[in-house]
Amino acid sequence: MTIPPKPHSALLIVGHGSTQNPDSSTPYFEHAAEIRSRDLFAEVHCCFWKEEPSMGEAIHLIDAEEVYVVPDFISEGYFTQEIIPRELKLTGPTTRHRGKTFHYCLPVGIHPSMTDLILRRAREIAPDVPPADTTLIITGHGTGLNQNSTKAIRDQVAFIAASNAGYAAVRDAFMEEQPFIADWDQLSPTANVVVVPFFISDGLHSYQDIPVLLGIEPDVGPAASQREVFRHNPHQLRGKQLFYSSAIGTERLIADVILDQVMDFDKSYKVL
Repeated sequence: MTIPPKPHSALLIVGHGSTQNPDSSTPYFEHAAEIRSRDLFAEVHCCFWKEEPSMGEAIHLIDAEEVYVVPDFISEGYFTQEIIPRELKLTGPTTRHRGKTFHYCLPVGIHPSMTDLILRRAREIAPDVPPADTTLIITGHGTGLNQNSTKAIRDQVAFIAASNAGYAAVRDAFMEEQPFIADWDQLSPTANVVVVPFFISDGLHSYQDIPVLLGIEPDVGPAASQREVFRHNPHQLRGKQLFYSSAIGTERLIADVILDQVMDFDKSYKVL
């Protein structure tokens, strides 16, 4: 279903950003550009926690009186529940201040349509490998500080396992909690293994840390924009054939998930 045009509203896409990784903000701007090209909103802007423009600065870039705020994050947690509301002074689903009305949507990563994007990415990087002979691993950071992060991944594992995707096994794995992504071969009962990082951008984790844990690289290397090695599949490792994808958030169709969250907000809160 296509979202109806909102010619008098603005869309504000909020990302984390990074002071260390030059590739971090790229997907956010790409998602914004894709949505902007569809002429659905009067304005489409990005802002970040760790990059410019900041959330505080972004408010001054917006002329429209109605603003939809969509966190381009994988899960609900500290940033979506604490940082963004604090920085934008949001007090609930809809907040009126500074002469504007802000609608605060849910993060993209928890939307049900993410499942289709994961499966799409898995098929793209291993098009000739039968799912029945393949283990699909969805991997993320994992941390005791935010259980919602691991929950989002485990939810996707459950959705895919219950679907008709046909994978021999679907597993979750993490950098810093069990089951560990470093043990990917032990988690996989098949000779073929597809690993999809559940991150928005190809940053320090998906293109530097996890490849070392997988055994693709011996040491942490430069950022994604400075290398091509991880774009070559498959990798013959530990007696298995490993396919490793870029972060799911780099998928162009994340733009549709952002719009889905706007549409779901309107349905949930009966915004006309």
